[in-house]
Amino acid sequence: MALRPKRTFRQRLADSSDSDGTEGPSDGRGPPREQAPPSPTEEGGPPPGGVRAELAERRRARGPRGRSRVWASSRPAAARALGGCVVQESTTVDLSTDEEDGTHHSSESENDQSSSSDSSNSLEEREVSTAVLIPDAAFIQTARRKREAARAQCDYIPLDAKPAFSGTERDRDEDTASEPDDHEQRILFAPKPKTLRQRIAEETASKNEASEESQEDENCDIWEEQQMKKAIKIVEGRDIDLSHNSGSSVKKKFNTSTVFPPVNLEIIKKQLNTRLSVLQDTHRSHQREYEKYVEDIKSSQSTIQKLESSSNQALNYKFYKSMKMYVENLVDCVNEKIIHIQEIESSMHALLLKQAMTLMKRRQDELKHESSYLQQLSRKAETSTNGSLAVDEKIQPILEEIKSRRSQRRQARAVSGKCNHEEGTSSDDELPAPEVMGFQKSKDDILQECKKVFEDVQDDFCNIQNILLKFQQWREKFPDSYYEAFVGLCIPKLLNPLIRVHLIGWNPLKLDSTGLKQMPWFTSIEEFMDNGVEDKKDNSSDEKILSTVINKTIVPLLTDFIEFIWDPLSTSQTASLITHCRVILEEDTISKNEVSKKQDLLKAILSRMKKAVEDDVFIPLYPKSAIENKTSPHSEFQERQFWSALKLLRNILLWNGLFPDDTLQELGLAKLLNRYLLVALLNAIPGPDVVKKCSQIAACLPEKWFENPVMKTSIPQLENFIQFLLQSSQNLYKSEFRSEVKELILILVKIKALDQAESLIEKYHLDHLKSLMKEV
Repeated sequence: MALRPKRTFRQRLADSSDSDGTEGPSDGRGPPREQAPPSPTEEGGPPPGGVRAELAERRRARGPRGRSRVWASSRPAAARALGGCVVQESTTVDLSTDEEDGTHHSSESENDQSSSSDSSNSLEEREVSTAVLIPDAAFIQTARRKREAARAQCDYIPLDAKPAFSGTERDRDEDTASEPDDHEQRILFAPKPKTLRQRIAEETASKNEASEESQEDENCDIWEEQQMKKAIKIVEGRDIDLSHNSGSSVKKKFNTSTVFPPVNLEIIKKQLNTRLSVLQDTHRSHQREYEKYVEDIKSSQSTIQKLESSSNQALNYKFYKSMKMYVENLVDCVNEKIIHIQEIESSMHALLLKQAMTLMKRRQDELKHESSYLQQLSRKAETSTNGSLAVDEKIQPILEEIKSRRSQRRQARAVSGKCNHEEGTSSDDELPAPEVMGFQKSKDDILQECKKVFEDVQDDFCNIQNILLKFQQWREKFPDSYYEAFVGLCIPKLLNPLIRVHLIGWNPLKLDSTGLKQMPWFTSIEEFMDNGVEDKKDNSSDEKILSTVINKTIVPLLTDFIEFIWDPLSTSQTASLITHCRVILEEDTISKNEVSKKQDLLKAILSRMKKAVEDDVFIPLYPKSAIENKTSPHSEFQERQFWSALKLLRNILLWNGLFPDDTLQELGLAKLLNRYLLVALLNAIPGPDVVKKCSQIAACLPEKWFENPVMKTSIPQLENFIQFLLQSSQNLYKSEFRSEVKELILILVKIKALDQAESLIEKYHLDHLKSLMKEV
């Protein structure tokens, strides 16, 4: 074994253990303390067990690495006791530990054993290292009882029992005996002040002692670590030898007494089959998963190849970017031009409204003047007063102008071959030449200004067909993004200003006006919708483009024409308007908004017709003496007004199919026929003229109203007209115009007044008309 490094210990006097570090009392009462004999450590051996125990206590007191600056015994008696406690180590190594004595006694025992082994000679060391005996439990218990008895007696332990001194208790007793009595001790109330030299000396000594202690501690730790490693190697080697010897000498034997459960071939076969079925199921599941993964891989690869071959991200990005810029430029262009478009629209609308109001006002003024003139004539005032003459002078030019226009219309009808025309059925919308020229010049100027709206714009931003082609390319290349962007809802808003520009010169009240289906923008939108039929999705917004354009662009324009410009007395205007309205109203309606727009249009038409019935219908009643002469002014005026009202009835009934039957029957029959026309017929002289008028009234009635074969009675609103026919037939039968009764019976048959017609046939013995009744 390697020798433990030397340690140097500094001895002090007994009173050197005081904390203040001062010398003993100055009075010299106590005997001088003897200097401790030299420690065995000074000669090269390790410190005795008591000193090592004290060292261990001080180490624990100051921490893992911290130690007191001076490690020496302060008791002479302890030093003397240590001198006699060094004994030779027994050949038997006591490895037992005292678990009850705590950490202090175990460390003390270990230190004693260490000091004993260090003091033995080299021969004994070789013997211990070569032969190590492990004591049994009885020996350990005996040694522990002896050690406890020695500690209790504060006496030594015999050499054969490895005595361990209780140095701590002995030192405590000696310290108590060596301390002076209480009355001899000096009571220090304050520490004695130190001089500068003492403080410097203490600091220097403390530094030196600390460095020495640290070096000693390191050497001691290294020595202890080496000894522990050696001891571990020895024990491991011994354990290996023992295990090898025991393994070679002892052989395992098979225990024949073990009993296993009975085994037969059926059980083994059943277990193998169960295991095989489990493995097969697992294999099949793995095979299915494998096939699924293979299919997924193939589909993914095909999708990747398809995407790589069909799309190019750079080209897609370029297309979307160009489309975005195009739409932005288109919107900017439309926003910039919309104000100018609205101004042109307002100018054209104002021009047409001015012309319509001029004609309407002239007609009403002429009617008023002519009626007042005839009233003056009916008074049979042979002499006129100054006031009456003044009135005649004002009315006369107006009457002459009216006659001149009528003569011009007769000449025009004679040239065209229309000889069956009745006075009062013409529109009387002729204007003087200067006014016509001024109107045409203003209209041309507006149309010329309209052409300049998009004069500085490229065709891609003002041509509807080119714009739709752009969006069609988008729909063909990227249909998903096209439909996700709801482009079909945006196209009507983009095209609205462009369509309005095309419609500035369009007058739906003219017979020669272009139909909606013949307009370029209409056909372009239809083609755009038809091209998207193949790839369109369900409930696609492209299906609503045309209907949305019509409801947002055409319907408001027509509504303005109907409310302010349309003249219901004009057959040409009414016929043209009906043609365009049929295209709009018969268009498929999808949304509720479109239905409301169409309802608003119909309400505007109905309101305008009601206003015409109330304001423009006037049939004066004169004495029969005044109207017997067909050439008299009273008779001519009454005839003109009657045929004008009948013309309005015909125009109203032209809306059959666009309005409900009840609405037209209420307006045309109840308000116009029964209130105005029948009153004039009752005041008329029975004859062929009355029959002709009744025939024209019956011709105006839609045949759709009387197509029901089950129908035995006529429409309730025609009851007054049927009674007038019965009365007229009776008057005619009594007169010289008996042949005209047949025409009245035919009228009754047409309007489904079959019972009345049959009664007339039986009453007047018109047997040749019974065959007609059978056919009906």
